[in-house]
Amino acid sequence: MAQWNLDAAHTSIDFVVKHMMVTNVRGSFSDVSGVIKFDPASPADASVEVTIGVNSVSTGTEDRDNHLRSADFFEVEKFPNMTFKSTNVEMTGDSSAKITGDLTIRDVTQSVVLDAEFIGSGVSPFGDTRAGFEATTKINREDFGLTWNQALEAGGVLVGKDIKIMLDVQAVQVAESTPA
Repeated sequence: MAQWNLDAAHTSIDFVVKHMMVTNVRGSFSDVSGVIKFDPASPADASVEVTIGVNSVSTGTEDRDNHLRSADFFEVEKFPNMTFKSTNVEMTGDSSAKITGDLTIRDVTQSVVLDAEFIGSGVSPFGDTRAGFEATTKINREDFGLTWNQALEAGGVLVGKDIKIMLDVQAVQVAESTPA
């Protein structure tokens, strides 16, 4: 099974959450690393392990980003990373799969399912082989202890519970070493 390392410069981890129940706020994480073990001839045997540095959260608003880093949300001083480790891959089509895995945010681990697609692979101008993947999922942030909120005078809450997560991943195949 070939090993592929995530290329952080060409990978994006994005999220969307409702604000005041009427608009979407978008954000991303830029500190991402991980390993995919994947063989296109045997995709159901794949595995994924990803680490995201939550201090890298960016929504385009410094005050909001600092609030997300605080104890109200990610508490980055105590919990600097969130992680995902796959536990099962179920093929749903020729290039699509449901990837079940353990997502850990703060100190809470929950099982989540990613709807994933293998986009393709090719040789880069640098001579290495790269592969592209896309995945989406939705989580309830309160399941991970991210419960801070504020009631609105007109009803509802400031921050939605459901978080949509979108991943666009480029990974570089690790060259196999030949024994001496």
